[in-house]
Amino acid sequence: MPKLNDNAFDEHLKASLEHYRKARKGLDELAIGDSGKKPIHPQYVARVIDELAAKDAVFSCDVGTPTIWTARYLTMNGSRRILGSFNHGSMANALPQAIGAQVSHPGRQVISLSGDGGIAMLLGDLLSLHQLKLPVKVIVFKNDALAFVELEMKAAGIVDFGTDLQNPNFANLAASAGLLDSEPKRPEQVRPMITEALRHDGPALVEVLVNRQELSMPPTITLEQVKGFSLFMLKAVLSGRGDEIVDLAKTNLFR
Repeated sequence: MPKLNDNAFDEHLKASLEHYRKARKGLDELAIGDSGKKPIHPQYVARVIDELAAKDAVFSCDVGTPTIWTARYLTMNGSRRILGSFNHGSMANALPQAIGAQVSHPGRQVISLSGDGGIAMLLGDLLSLHQLKLPVKVIVFKNDALAFVELEMKAAGIVDFGTDLQNPNFANLAASAGLLDSEPKRPEQVRPMITEALRHDGPALVEVLVNRQELSMPPTITLEQVKGFSLFMLKAVLSGRGDEIVDLAKTNLFR
């Protein structure tokens, strides 16, 4: 420090803070939960988790869209921690990481933000939560698809295929494994059911049916992505899947 000269130039700092303020405003406007309006926006679920979670909570997130919602809507404060894989396509990490965090930090609140694809790959670990009496809270973002892969295919101009998930009812499975279960189906049910799960003295699973057509927009959009997405829409219409384009517009343009 003694060897550094004071520098009062703060234009870069001011510009960065203003840029973040605008970006934050745009993201927060997407995290809405209108009463009775289905399906539920995943951004809203992540925002509710952020608001209700403990100040020193440990979060784990599956790859794909759960990582995006975690990065954009969970507030870090120096005491919270985020665990993830952060390697492309390495699925099903959130629940086992949550188990490890809870075992090593028994007094901390541990929350797993799981995708339906990820949770389905390691369903046996729900039994581990009950067997080991670990009070992990599992929030399942259920959209019946490998949603991030679908988004990548759309951006590349490909009509998505092979991404449908024939999911079971995860809440029922959790109940049969001895966990507290809940299944909010409307936005107004999200907050009370997550609140109940976080207060429960034991493991809990909340299965939230979120909007499959939600676009997790990147910070910047390249010309190639614009061309690819335009090609996807044309192919979708020509292949008789124009209703998906209508759903995309309703979800992302008319909130």
